[in-house]
Amino acid sequence: MSKKMKVVTIGGGSSYTPELLEGFIKRYDELPVSELWLVDVEAGKEKQDIIFDLCLRMIKRAGVPITLYKTLDRRAALVNADFVTTQLRVGQLKARELDERIPLSYGYLGQETNGAGGLFKGLRTIPVIFDIIKDVEEICPQAWIINFTNPAGMVTEAVFRHTSFKRFLGVCNIPVGMKMFIRNVLQVTPQDNLSIDLFGLNHMVFIKDVLVNGTSRFAELLEGVASGTLKASGVKNIFDLPFSAGLIRSLKLIPCSYLLYYFRQKEMLAIETAEFYKGGARATVVQQVEKQLFELYKNPELDTKPKELELRGGAYYSDAACEVISAIYNNKQTEHYVNFPHKGHIDNIPADWAIEMTCTIGRDGATPTSRIKHFDENVLGLIYTIKSFEVAASRAALSGEFNDVLLALNLNPLIHSDKDAESLARDMLLAHQAYLPEFAQAIAQLK
Repeated sequence: MSKKMKVVTIGGGSSYTPELLEGFIKRYDELPVSELWLVDVEAGKEKQDIIFDLCLRMIKRAGVPITLYKTLDRRAALVNADFVTTQLRVGQLKARELDERIPLSYGYLGQETNGAGGLFKGLRTIPVIFDIIKDVEEICPQAWIINFTNPAGMVTEAVFRHTSFKRFLGVCNIPVGMKMFIRNVLQVTPQDNLSIDLFGLNHMVFIKDVLVNGTSRFAELLEGVASGTLKASGVKNIFDLPFSAGLIRSLKLIPCSYLLYYFRQKEMLAIETAEFYKGGARATVVQQVEKQLFELYKNPELDTKPKELELRGGAYYSDAACEVISAIYNNKQTEHYVNFPHKGHIDNIPADWAIEMTCTIGRDGATPTSRIKHFDENVLGLIYTIKSFEVAASRAALSGEFNDVLLALNLNPLIHSDKDAESLARDMLLAHQAYLPEFAQAIAQLK
């Protein structure tokens, strides 16, 4: 067997951790994890303790020699780490609720990775990820960081734009879900070779071709989605609306479900506003689901990942993360869909952008697929708009300047008024001040 490996999971008290562990257990023959460290902060200690006990039972049931640790001391955990996974949520789900409710109170879409909510999740998260990177550079510079903390695209952009750290990949479950949908509807067997040409930004990806054993089957997939005979793959945290047949046929692309926020903005806003005025929001639902999950997790008889975890909205994260880790560890040179800097591979966007697209992953990280050389012109304008927002947001997260926040908000297509942007920026900075130390001076001037 290959040498033993150490994995450190930051945000170890997350309800997703049992799925990640299940992924490692399933792949133990190819990923011989000898140590798994669960790291959290004081506010997450109670959940971390529950997760730790459940994971111990899962390991015992599986009979694999993984030694499990829990700690609130991140630096101690990082010693000799081979892989660091990040799945943290600064401010926990209460902060997410503010990200959704405050924009909705102004009549704007509230969401944790898009619009004003996505911006403020990024502002809270990016400095913490940078602190983790500093620790990794000092303590375990050989380690890879596999990030699935949202907003993954904005975080990856910030890392490659403002640090020199290279061993970092952003992972998302959306492309994995799309791939599983394609496998099901095209009845692709495990023996078949399925390859997908996917491109764009995180939560803004499009499929432009699907190859089964080297033969394109995109035309039948596209027509099936357009006509409604095939139901496009949705995710739990987005209300499930179909894209119009005209959009699908005219684009000649299959968009991921997050693009509903742009192509069906009016309907999505109406749905979320109705939920808001009824006292609900996605964050409220998630908190209820998470409360139920942790009650299940406490059961001393439970020693497997419960089916109810799929309601949480992050299905397939373990497949995405574990497959990427295995590809690096075993130098597999296999196809994946991650966030990384393309370094000029795409000829009609700036060379310094971090993007999400089909790539090959091995011991040196991600290499873009040779089949995609440029982004489709039909959606390039929208991609440019969102990337400009991400670049501005990553700058604001580090500067702590009120005007940088305003710029990012005004660049986002889900915000329609510069006056509202100013009020939103003020309200959200004040609401999240406990988790925005970089903005202490700006916040003091707002009071």
